[in-house]
Amino acid sequence: MSDLDAAILDFEETAPRSIGRKEEAIRAQLDISPVRYHQRLNLLLDAPAAAQSHPLLVARLRRLREEREDTRRAARGNTSDS
Repeated sequence: MSDLDAAILDFEETAPRSIGRKEEAIRAQLDISPVRYHQRLNLLLDAPAAAQSHPLLVARLRRLREEREDTRRAARGNTSDS
């Protein structure tokens, strides 16, 4: 896991809840775009090293991601897991 990956996970644990403030903080603290941040965070959720270093955070974010995927799937009328 890179230093940036660790910084992203650390940031996510304490990130502001307001979307606007969070995006500002991402740019200021991590010097990356919010889009890149979310892309990298999503990849980290599948990384064993991330789950090992931040188990509660990764478990919570995986659960939220799965809930969003289920909602999208249901909205499309596709309830299969494939």
